[in-house]
Amino acid sequence: MRAELIIVGAGMVGTTLALALEESGLRILLLDGGPLQPSGLDAQAPFEPRVSALSAASQRILERLGAWESIAARRVSPYGDMRVWDGSGTGSVHFSAASVHAEVLGHIVENTLVQDGLLEAAQKRDDIELLSGARVERLQRDGECWHLGLADGRRVEAPLVIAADGANSVLRRLAGFATREWDYLHHAIVTSVRCRDEHQATAWQRFTDDGPLAFLPLLRGDDRHWCSIVWSVTEARARHLMALGDTAFRAELGQAFEWRLGEVLESDPRLCIPLRQRHAVRYVQPGLALVGDAAHSIHPLAGQGVNLGLLDAAVLAEVLQAAQARGEPLASERVLSRYERRRMPHNLAMMAAMEGFERLFQADPLPLRWLRNTGLKEVDRLDQAKALFVRQALGLSGDLPILAQP
Repeated sequence: MRAELIIVGAGMVGTTLALALEESGLRILLLDGGPLQPSGLDAQAPFEPRVSALSAASQRILERLGAWESIAARRVSPYGDMRVWDGSGTGSVHFSAASVHAEVLGHIVENTLVQDGLLEAAQKRDDIELLSGARVERLQRDGECWHLGLADGRRVEAPLVIAADGANSVLRRLAGFATREWDYLHHAIVTSVRCRDEHQATAWQRFTDDGPLAFLPLLRGDDRHWCSIVWSVTEARARHLMALGDTAFRAELGQAFEWRLGEVLESDPRLCIPLRQRHAVRYVQPGLALVGDAAHSIHPLAGQGVNLGLLDAAVLAEVLQAAQARGEPLASERVLSRYERRRMPHNLAMMAAMEGFERLFQADPLPLRWLRNTGLKEVDRLDQAKALFVRQALGLSGDLPILAQP
């Protein structure tokens, strides 16, 4: 089977890239090891444990690709405020969308719903062929073409291949991309909980001695008591928390959160995810490019992973279509390097910021505790600095692709 472009990985980033290339006229093969069928999750179903904090820039991308309407029709949870505080001190900071005259900072959305909206849009397109149950096991370069061998014996080929197959990318490994990576020695406990008090359409984050704990607002109908939690803890602490019964877990969670939203009344099944940061030294080689988590994976401190990936996809689509208009070969490293030059600095800056926050709030020495508490208090007094942060979070500044621009 031959295509002009193969995208390996039909997750949020890979499917976004396929949809963003609508004007290219390319024959696109979008393949994945999964079934490639929308989940059918409706507005009253239990919450999925994995969520993303979608920025306004990401929302604009999804709107322009025809996916947002389907997502919003089921459930999205807008939030207009973010409150961050140091659990070992007195420092805190409050960010508000109102500071830049915006209605919301973003939306908390279950990853499954985002994926459903994108897949439904892809199924309506004649230029995108979906290939399910396709696990790549072999990769070979022959002249100007990449040949991919699948686990079931099928073979596919194209001059240009995009790896969108996640943090443990098989294509990245098979193609020999070097990475810089390290283990945080922490795990993230992820679940959904119902609290006594309403979440106030606010994203809450407390930095504990173990690691950051986030309560992200969820909305089911008119019920504003549900939150998605992401709790970063040491491996030993994670084993302890995963072994607890629901009642005991909710008690420890409420205590760690300082009961900001009252008693934790209900909790869904928990996931435990090892935390590792990874960044590819290069994003491209002739005829092959990495996007999303295949290129970079970061600490879930601010929920920016999916936003970075969607911007990767939008920029790569823009670069390819501009090159196509000039008659340049899309698989050339010269063309693909333009994508790398636009995205790598932004991704590295975000990763460095998240790493700096993580290290600062894990630091025990008294001078550093004083520094972070004083810093939080000072930032909270500086309206212009907070507004700058909010604009960055909304995607209102920087080198934005056309799909993400206001």
